Amino acid sequence: MAQRVGFAPEEETGNARFALFRSAVCRTLNRVAPGCGRRVTEVEVLQESWEFGPELRRRRMAAGLSLQQLGQRVHYSKSQLSKVERELKRPTPELARLCDTELGARGAPTRLVPVRGSQPSLPGPESDDEVWLMQLRKDGSSSFQPVTRRDVIAGAASALTLGATDPRVLPPVPGGAETLVEASRMLFDQFRRLGQVSGPAGVLPSLIAQTHSLEQFARCSGPRARRDLLLLASRYAEYAGWMAQESGDDTAAIWWTERAVQLAAAGRDTVLAAYAQVRRSLISLYRGDVEDAAQLAEHALHSDASARVRGLAAQHLAQARAVEGDYDSCMRSLDRSRDLLERSCVETGQPVLGASHVPDVVSMFTGWCLYDLGRPREAAVHLDTETARIPAHAFRTRARYGVRRALAHAAAGDVDHACAITAEVLPSVRLIHSSTVRSDLHRLFRTLGRHARQRSVRALVPDLTDALTSRTT
Repeated sequence: MAQRVGFAPEEETGNARFALFRSAVCRTLNRVAPGCGRRVTEVEVLQESWEFGPELRRRRMAAGLSLQQLGQRVHYSKSQLSKVERELKRPTPELARLCDTELGARGAPTRLVPVRGSQPSLPGPESDDEVWLMQLRKDGSSSFQPVTRRDVIAGAASALTLGATDPRVLPPVPGGAETLVEASRMLFDQFRRLGQVSGPAGVLPSLIAQTHSLEQFARCSGPRARRDLLLLASRYAEYAGWMAQESGDDTAAIWWTERAVQLAAAGRDTVLAAYAQVRRSLISLYRGDVEDAAQLAEHALHSDASARVRGLAAQHLAQARAVEGDYDSCMRSLDRSRDLLERSCVETGQPVLGASHVPDVVSMFTGWCLYDLGRPREAAVHLDTETARIPAHAFRTRARYGVRRALAHAAAGDVDHACAITAEVLPSVRLIHSSTVRSDLHRLFRTLGRHARQRSVRALVPDLTDALTSRTT
């Protein structure tokens, strides 16, 4: 008989609003997202091994702890832990990591509850015979549709080309290429600023159009201008990939990242080839495919890429090791990341790869890794310090790490403080419409669900419901 996954019965009593909230969220997770032409699949599948319960009981008793004592340390109720030990309740990866840390098990319990993605494998780069069409709708949404060149020639896309002007691109006038590159570079900075204060739907169409324009101008420019235009187009494409991931479309994210690699290679720059592996590693982490994330990060780390790219790869490798419960390997990767990033230098005139609004990205990642390692109180200290240093205008970055900060405090038992942080950051969450931030927000919801009777949690439910069930565009 299938067991229901949700709040324990004793936690649901007297909390009808949380029951309604969960119902609303579940309905939202199975809807077809407007404008993307595909079903949103955010249903969490808890993979487990029934060996975890007996192993937890054995290690708890060896440590001389009662169920109540262990529950107080990991902020789970005695009844919840009892059900896990008796194999009546499924253990979550978060619970496994918390117990792992408190019992000093060095990753053994964590490995019994593997994290696996619930989505199918991502496709590789598309063939040259495929054309991607973008549709813009009056409600502000947009979508990508792959079609074959034969379909385009046959008129399958004629409705999208009505009223099109002469497709030929005129070359810049002598001396105008430098102005075009400079203006496009300044425009790219503005797009990144716009991406901090709006949803992907407000940025993606312009990024795609600008990428196409730069590529076309490069075709009819001199060698030097051609290289500069192609490199800049590759950065536009890479950022389009990130915005696609933020919209929840991993397939489009991979496609645009690969397109960025192709453009960079045409401009004689191989840096983005390794960085593409870093980006794919991050996508795999969000999808729960930790093994794939680690392999991609290691490959980029041991490549001949720039110190910055390898430093970013070391960060993602640290995250993967943290999820696996390997504290020592995680810390070594973070140390290596800091060393590489301190030795890196940003190429003059080129946009920065990776996070640009986090003053000390390694310290911030350390905080999140500590959470994944089952050390939420230590994580909260790091995240409190680093989040306060994020610029006020970086709403997307503040929302991302604000939710993670709240999650760390909630897991550490500071529920009222976690709710206060969440209430403060929810307006930014609604503003940016981020699929990746929403995934962390769902984790926060599940953590707060263990404390559903607390007044601060009940007061937060309406706003949290709105943020989780609103459309991501």
